[in-house]
Amino acid sequence: MTDTTDQSHRASLARRVFLDHPASVEESYLQHMGFALRFAFWLAVAAGAALIHAVVPALCEKTASRIVARLYARTANRGQ
Repeated sequence: MTDTTDQSHRASLARRVFLDHPASVEESYLQHMGFALRFAFWLAVAAGAALIHAVVPALCEKTASRIVARLYARTANRGQ
């Protein structure tokens, strides 16, 4: 491969890895990163609530399921 072809291939790969999916949901890379980080944060909160509920069933009875339902509602129709 020539240097130009190799650079073009790397640019195409980088675009596919970092830009194509965010563009498919009409976001920039940084917007998508922010959304995904917030999503991960709330998943961690839901996991913590589920763990607390596992130890003490009277606590956090619906917290995890409410968070997951809210996250699903935010993502269900993205990019369609």
